[in-house]
Amino acid sequence: MTTATVALLRTTPQFEAVFVRTALREWAFNTKRRTNPDEPIPDDVRVVLDWVQRNTLPMSAWEKTEKVDAVVTALGTLLDGTAAAASSVTRNRRIMNLAMEYAVRHGILRSNPLPKGKGKGEGGGAPKVAQAIDKRSLLNQEQVAALLDWIGRRPRHAAVYQAFFATLCYAGLRPEEAVALRVADAYLPEPGAVDEDGEPVWGEFVVHEAQPEVGSQWTDTGDPHEQRYLKGRADGDTRTVPIHPDLVALLRTVVERHKLGPADLLFPGERKGGMLAGSVFRRLWDKARKAVLAPHEYESPAGRRVYDCRHICLTAWLNEGIPPAQVAAWAGNSVPVLLAIYARCIGGRQSDYLKRIVGIRYVSAA
Repeated sequence: MTTATVALLRTTPQFEAVFVRTALREWAFNTKRRTNPDEPIPDDVRVVLDWVQRNTLPMSAWEKTEKVDAVVTALGTLLDGTAAAASSVTRNRRIMNLAMEYAVRHGILRSNPLPKGKGKGEGGGAPKVAQAIDKRSLLNQEQVAALLDWIGRRPRHAAVYQAFFATLCYAGLRPEEAVALRVADAYLPEPGAVDEDGEPVWGEFVVHEAQPEVGSQWTDTGDPHEQRYLKGRADGDTRTVPIHPDLVALLRTVVERHKLGPADLLFPGERKGGMLAGSVFRRLWDKARKAVLAPHEYESPAGRRVYDCRHICLTAWLNEGIPPAQVAAWAGNSVPVLLAIYARCIGGRQSDYLKRIVGIRYVSAA
């Protein structure tokens, strides 16, 4: 909305571009903050917003092709004039389409003015977004182990952060799912427990909630996290995920060290009763990469995002030959989405496959 508003101004603002966008995002489009009597709008922000209000075009501007093209171009361009990432353009287009459909339903516009189609020009659709992950973003098992070991030796809250990242790397949870786990959501067998075959007993997560971090100013409760059901699942649905015995041991250490009860968060934040802060664990992960990886590896995409930990886990499961349907069930994906994302990273079994087809004869031998 901020981008579209700036694109539809009568004239170029005389204020710094970043300040204009900040004023719009943090005040004009933030109802809770804008209407809070205890937090009056700063004078410099008020000057910018008053100027924007005077110079904003009416909704009839959406009926002019050149204005629509200006908005579409802005949605795909960064402040420095370079092209935005395809995923960002797609997200921006999706949000604007929702706003336009809302305007149509309420009789503000006669039809959705945004262009349809797959063209790449100003009047075309959004650029194609690659679903498959970049294979370069995957860390190997030795690198993961070294990163977890470094995190486990940090001076504060080490056991919690080590277990948190291990849960992403070895159980494939999304970060927003892991931070929402309660102790009661995890079955953690007693140390030394074995099954009838003498093998260590695996634990199990029952995942039923996600708490993405959206910022306290954007939630009704004022908390930085927003409670949601699982991605791609019906309201109230759950999924079970196996817990490797080594991960069970790490999790039991957290529970015992922090004296956690069944209703407590499995990964408590550094502030008592709070969740792990995304800004903190992302910063910690970056520090671990910088300390453990070689300089050229740190500068590469390898494990750059915390979410890459989940990719590492799911890829490992698939490469171990676990059926995609089972991996999809554990991961909370559909099979088509799972294969579209990870197909390029499944490897290591080509020699076995070639042996299977070596006896097939398409032409007779000379």
